[in-house]
Amino acid sequence: MPKLTIEDLKKIKEKASHSVTLRTGDASVTVTVHMGECGIAAGAREVMKTVLEAKTAADRADIKVLAGPCIENCSQAPIVTVEFKDGTTTVYERMDVPRMEQVFSRHILGGEVQTDFILKAGQEA
Repeated sequence: MPKLTIEDLKKIKEKASHSVTLRTGDASVTVTVHMGECGIAAGAREVMKTVLEAKTAADRADIKVLAGPCIENCSQAPIVTVEFKDGTTTVYERMDVPRMEQVFSRHILGGEVQTDFILKAGQEA
């Protein structure tokens, strides 16, 4: 096995530090994809994959992505909650890949709430 250089060790440390930040770090925004049975059936896995890919592409360690429980609005699934450090919370409904990409780029990165996608509880499906 080849010997590790100082540069190799720095890269390992950086990768490990980034991984810990993802799980426990002080996030400026937390994105929760609700992964109940109805959410998964409606496409929450694809939405989760989209969020993770967008986060990686943006290289933002301060964005925490979580899988959350069902929030009992099955007809509006997949549902995504975006919560900023200041306590501002927005719940989005009927998310799919294009909607999630738009919410990520415009709301999470740009601060512009996407009002057309906000959860309207109790509406007809």
